[in-house]
Amino acid sequence: MVEIPTAVYVIWWATLIVAVVVVLPLAVYLLHRALMAARQIERYAALALEGGVGIAANTENIAALEGTITTATGILETARSIEEHTGTIEGALASQADGRA
Repeated sequence: MVEIPTAVYVIWWATLIVAVVVVLPLAVYLLHRALMAARQIERYAALALEGGVGIAANTENIAALEGTITTATGILETARSIEEHTGTIEGALASQADGRA
């Protein structure tokens, strides 16, 4: 059997100690930071969703306003037509009143 030098064991144990003392805590720290960032992103996404839902609720009435504008345009055209006919009727009644007097 081949005898392994003591230096190999020392290097092996030093590497294990460095891995446990430095690399493992560093990995845990970085994973913790990634988890905190993910939770912040989740909170910000929830706020963005809430704002988007509010915007959607506030802009629902735009379609109804467009319908109101269409209806108001029709009412305005009808009012103009009534005004024209009223003027015609007024003229006819005035000429009849002048003819009787």
